[in-house]
Amino acid sequence: MGVNMNDNVESIIDSILPKVIEWRHQIHQTPELALEEHKTSELVRTVLGDAGISMKDPFIGTDVVAMVGDEALPNVTLRADMDALPLLEKTGLPYASQNENVMHACGHDGHTAILMGAALVLAEIESELKGSVRFVFQPGEEMVAAGRDLVEAGALLAPEPSAVLALHGWPGLPVGVIASRTGDIFASADIFNITVKGYGAHGSTPHKSIDPIVTGCRIVDALQGIVSRETAAEETLVVSVCKFNAGMNSNVIPDSAIIGGTVRYYNLELGKKVRQRMEEIANGICAAMGATCEFEYETPYIPMKNSGEVVELGKKVVNDVFGNDSWLDFPHPSMGGEDFAYYVQNYPGAMFALGMGQDKCGLHNPNYDFNDDAIKNGIMFMVSSALAVLEGSE
Repeated sequence: MGVNMNDNVESIIDSILPKVIEWRHQIHQTPELALEEHKTSELVRTVLGDAGISMKDPFIGTDVVAMVGDEALPNVTLRADMDALPLLEKTGLPYASQNENVMHACGHDGHTAILMGAALVLAEIESELKGSVRFVFQPGEEMVAAGRDLVEAGALLAPEPSAVLALHGWPGLPVGVIASRTGDIFASADIFNITVKGYGAHGSTPHKSIDPIVTGCRIVDALQGIVSRETAAEETLVVSVCKFNAGMNSNVIPDSAIIGGTVRYYNLELGKKVRQRMEEIANGICAAMGATCEFEYETPYIPMKNSGEVVELGKKVVNDVFGNDSWLDFPHPSMGGEDFAYYVQNYPGAMFALGMGQDKCGLHNPNYDFNDDAIKNGIMFMVSSALAVLEGSE
């Protein structure tokens, strides 16, 4: 093992690994949506409590925040998300979801199990820690960005962390490898809804209507010009219309239409400009067509940047513990959203990817299942990274 790994750590991991995999399967079988993770948090509290690990009272509901080590000394914080997605599972696994139309299609069952394992290992060697380790089992990463609420509620205070780290299963990478990059790693994930209000009429008399469908189509077309004609080529921007709902019958022009989608970027100033231009375009086209509109816009997920210092620490840990072949540099950031961004707003931190296999289907897919063969490396990385942070914080 490497210099940051306790001699005993691998044997401890090997001894608990079958149980960790069993917990992962249990969590997969009983998935829960955002902010409803009652059984999952109960399992986490039971396992950690049985190991003598102290836990805080919930900050926002179903969260579990635990601590080992001396809280008067430097702290490192490790985070895992616990919620599932509203999706019908099609894996056919023996431990497939028992909750219809809810499944762990983003690997949060694996993230939670890995952090449970890391907590048990670090509790076992608590007397050797040169500080404290906080374990944050977070609800509601999907859709509601509850990481923002958890941080605002004070989950990272008393003590404040020297560094925060998270791990995410990543299909397409070799099993068990670790990857990351300095700087931009995830984009903002803004959500918009435009309700176009027109005037309905019979399909045979369109001249008597103020057609919200034609108006909406012009809005959709014009929004594409924000990327292609109003944004510099070197900027990264996505404006995607993902839903267009209007009408119930094929011979009735409806009186309204709803357009919805997402906007992705890394540059906050660009994001402000895009929001303003979208509202101007929607209102302008509606005015020209005799319609009106309601414009709704939310920014639940902010852009995320990895700390170069924490990424380099993680890379060194991987090279020391697993060897050079187990680290990969991400060539470019993801346009996905991640509420771990709120953890690294005020503290050095980074998210790392854990390889799920090059042939593994993508995230948010009804056939997705976290790869158990990567769990040991996930625990080893989280444990050794925590030890490395504390070693460097003396």
